[in-house]
Amino acid sequence: MQPLAPLLRYAAKALPVAVLAASFAAQAAAAAVPHLALLITATAANLLAEAALHRWRPGQVSLLAKVRADVMVRRLTCDFLLVVGLLRLGGNHRETIYLPLVLGLLLFYALHFAGHAAAIRVRATRTLPLLTRNIDASALGITPAPPALLMRRHGPRLLLFGLPATAGLLVTAANDEPEYAAAGIALSVALAAVSLATLVRSLVRRRPASPEEVLEWFDGWLAAYRPTVGMYFSGGASSAYQANMWLEALAGLDGRPVIVLRERFMMQRIGATDIPVVCIPKVSQLLRLEHSALKLLIHPANSGKTSQILRIPSIKHAFVNHGESDKLSSCNPYAKAYDEVWVAGPAARERYALADVGIEDRDVVEIGRPQLAPITPYTGPPTGAYTTVLYAPTWEGWDGNPGNTSVLLAGENIVRALLADPGVRLLYKPHPMTGSVDPAAGAANERIQALIHEANRARTGPRPGPRAAAELARRTAELDALTAASFRDDADDAERMLVQGTPEPGRAQAVAAATTAWEAAHWASLPEAEHQIITAPQPALYSCFNEADLLISDVSSVVTDYLAGEKPYAVANTSDLPEELFRDAFPTVRAATILTPDGSGVAALLDSVRHPADDGLAAARAGLKLHLLGPSDPPSHARFGEAALGLCEVADEHRVRMSNRLLPAIPSQRGALEEAVAADEEQLEPAPEG
Repeated sequence: MQPLAPLLRYAAKALPVAVLAASFAAQAAAAAVPHLALLITATAANLLAEAALHRWRPGQVSLLAKVRADVMVRRLTCDFLLVVGLLRLGGNHRETIYLPLVLGLLLFYALHFAGHAAAIRVRATRTLPLLTRNIDASALGITPAPPALLMRRHGPRLLLFGLPATAGLLVTAANDEPEYAAAGIALSVALAAVSLATLVRSLVRRRPASPEEVLEWFDGWLAAYRPTVGMYFSGGASSAYQANMWLEALAGLDGRPVIVLRERFMMQRIGATDIPVVCIPKVSQLLRLEHSALKLLIHPANSGKTSQILRIPSIKHAFVNHGESDKLSSCNPYAKAYDEVWVAGPAARERYALADVGIEDRDVVEIGRPQLAPITPYTGPPTGAYTTVLYAPTWEGWDGNPGNTSVLLAGENIVRALLADPGVRLLYKPHPMTGSVDPAAGAANERIQALIHEANRARTGPRPGPRAAAELARRTAELDALTAASFRDDADDAERMLVQGTPEPGRAQAVAAATTAWEAAHWASLPEAEHQIITAPQPALYSCFNEADLLISDVSSVVTDYLAGEKPYAVANTSDLPEELFRDAFPTVRAATILTPDGSGVAALLDSVRHPADDGLAAARAGLKLHLLGPSDPPSHARFGEAALGLCEVADEHRVRMSNRLLPAIPSQRGALEEAVAADEEQLEPAPEG
């Protein structure tokens, strides 16, 4: 049955499209014969398949639109076949009776076309050239958005508003009473007309500020706020964690921080923060930052759009990465585009030197990892009934190397070995991008989760009482009240921008305290013996670190961060390298227990965790922590602040040099214009007589 599972999943995904295609064929046959029962059944199946597509398979709706089989074509075809069947079933000389119905149907589609055009126009007027969070945008005159059904859901709107007309035609086909079709079409026409009127009203009443007014308002905000340090981020929908891990560190810097984004969807994926957030999609508007007080931007990731912000010479740029590991991505040649590369400790400095990718040693600054402060240190072996093991494999990467992730070759074996030990509680936290490149990794991830669910069904034990559940519910409500934005379901980006104005003072500290309390309540609410699959943003990775007695991972930044607590850890070797060469090739695993893909070393690993006398790697972990993360004194957040202050001073010096160099030599634009006008006037004056 296992090989059939992918086929069954594929068949389930393709079912709505298959039913839709079959219903059109059946409709055509029923109209041609004609056959009443088949016509009614085929039309009903068509409507159900459309509803299923829009509800559960939006990706397939997009694919159909790409081959010119969009929702408008499909609905016109369905209604056309229904009308043909109706005429055929009605016999001869029925055309004059049904002609008003056809005209009414055409009127409905005409109104829908007009409404769709109005919706496009309304969206255009509400699509601002930039978006903000944590900034008062009330001066822009943003009004609530029209209902999302009218604005953004073209397919569902057509399906819903056209349903009365289709239903009326079916009833008329069954009893040959045109009044039912007329009533249904009239209702559809009325819905389309109300929709159009609502959108037209949105166009004629006061609109949000024009793009020019928005940009002028933004320039004014930049001049008033005068940001000094910031974070620049661009990425895909699943990459927001790379920026979120730097929010608290950025907020702790001296100065006035700002976050600069490039993708509109990222605005709601950035975590709770009091820092002003600005999304500037276009390059021409991004360059307005050159005239601001911004001195420094940190970059947690490389992207194709990073080069666009690097054009601004008045801003200094530091690459901080979103984690450090022995992967090639941790010594990417792109890093030489930045003014400085900020790394955790000496290991990263050596990594860049060995990679020989053009990074000068003087441009590498060791700052530690300021976000690791919440990680608690090692306190000894497990004291409870269970040894908590965190298995946190990384993703498959872009290069197709099977050694990137253990999920493919070793994941199931490791999990089976862990589940076979009755004294283990497993926390499985896969990388959020697992399966995004290689579907096989996604399938392996699903099989691992199935193993865990099966093990939980066979495991019994006491469960926390109602007090724990009530405490978790209370903490969840408390955290949601602080972090959840109170958007209407129909709110668009502009309305969200208005709602997410200046935060209440002290909100960031309240969110941090509420998050800590929620995490404690979350772990307390779980059965002690139950394995956990953690795919949601909460609990965070570092909270899982604190809960775990042992980490099993891959060559990734997870290992580097986990070493902050000096707890035992293991790394799966799926690279085909002998263990000795594997340790030499990847310095972050030198204090790790190395697991083979068959998972045979798991039992001995667990024994060493439970009996520290058998753990011969404790001293190695302490030394490797120092090598990877640098010294603990001064603390990382202080070194991070010093690095930011130093690069800001470099930016100030650069601005002074450029000002001194350019201003005396280059006349102002106004002065040059005045000189040119004066020269023209001299040429136009008449020559003196004599």
